[in-house]
Amino acid sequence: MTKNHTNIPEMNTKRLFILSAILIGTGLAAFLYGLLGQSPQRAWQAYLINFLVWSGIAQGALLFSTIMHTTRARWSGAMSSAAESFSAFFPISFILFVLLFLGKEHIFPWLHHDLHGKEVWLNLPLLFARDLLGLIILYGFGFAYLYYALGAKIGTLQPRGKIRTLLYKHWTCIDPERCRSRQSTFSILYMLAFALVLSLIGYDLVMSMDPHWYSTLFGAYTFVKAFYIGLGGLIILAWLLYLKTENRFGLQPSDFHDVGKLFFAFCLVWADFFYVQLVVIWYGNIPELTGYIIERTLTPPWNMLAWIVFIVCFILPFLLLLNKKVKTKPWAMIPLCSFVIAGIWLEHLLLLGPALSRDSAVLPLNFADGLISLGFSGLLLAAITFFLKLFPELGRIGKHGVMEWK
Repeated sequence: MTKNHTNIPEMNTKRLFILSAILIGTGLAAFLYGLLGQSPQRAWQAYLINFLVWSGIAQGALLFSTIMHTTRARWSGAMSSAAESFSAFFPISFILFVLLFLGKEHIFPWLHHDLHGKEVWLNLPLLFARDLLGLIILYGFGFAYLYYALGAKIGTLQPRGKIRTLLYKHWTCIDPERCRSRQSTFSILYMLAFALVLSLIGYDLVMSMDPHWYSTLFGAYTFVKAFYIGLGGLIILAWLLYLKTENRFGLQPSDFHDVGKLFFAFCLVWADFFYVQLVVIWYGNIPELTGYIIERTLTPPWNMLAWIVFIVCFILPFLLLLNKKVKTKPWAMIPLCSFVIAGIWLEHLLLLGPALSRDSAVLPLNFADGLISLGFSGLLLAAITFFLKLFPELGRIGKHGVMEWK
């Protein structure tokens, strides 16, 4: 391997960082403008939604790698390497959650209200403490998995830079087989933490906004849609790496067909949870629960948004992905996955909006929300670019997860 070899050419890396800076600056300006305007709660609403969506993409993408490793899916070597790059967003996600505390007065409508005994669970010190601990556990297991995954793949290569040198000192003490064994342990721990912590986040940051409504399915619904959009983010990144890098990042056309089938499967799973969430409450006709559904599906302006979410996140991908060839076409999959991620963003608005903007006669959605979303996308882009620049060898991972040096 030559010293200047990289999968993202230096000029393109600089351009990506510049693009990230522009996106982040735009989003930050829009957020600050909203905070200083007449409706700071709208800015914090957009912040909360984007935190949930972009963190879910990163968490779900790494879950793909842990699942592929645990099931010994031999086809997914290069795709798993791409998925592991999303873990670079974890520290940013953690900081974004801490900053969320600054907007507590705007994003928790149950503050200063009588919760009829639920204040034992719904109080800010306990809520932030348990969610903070949950994210520490989830991201800790994620980084432990990543550490041993990188050790097994590139631990024998000479280090470059301070971070690589620090990791290399420990990798040289662990043989690849031992790395893979520990990788298996932490892959299972990450999957368990993913289900539990994402359920907790769903309960505390989404379901609790209407404190007198509850659903036992909401936790599972939360981590299913996180994996759904995680797959969408992974497919977009994989196609960009395949099209823009010289060695196509070790990806093969068949890889896209396989991950496309998995994306199609979780399109169905998400729709099933979306449907079950509604139909059980609707047919059960439980008075304290049906009001939540009626407000979001039958009353304006939310009823139209509910249909948009269902069409964009299920009907559109379901019909398109029935075609085998579509899964291997970047001109189709990149826009489709982008639409699904945007649809899940709108789905969060559907769940949170009626509680955070209760008196709004129109959708609490404007141009600034899109700009704030661009800022969060810039953070994710910068994190992934940094990771791929730090570990360019991942683009040379072969079909079976083995370094193939010619």
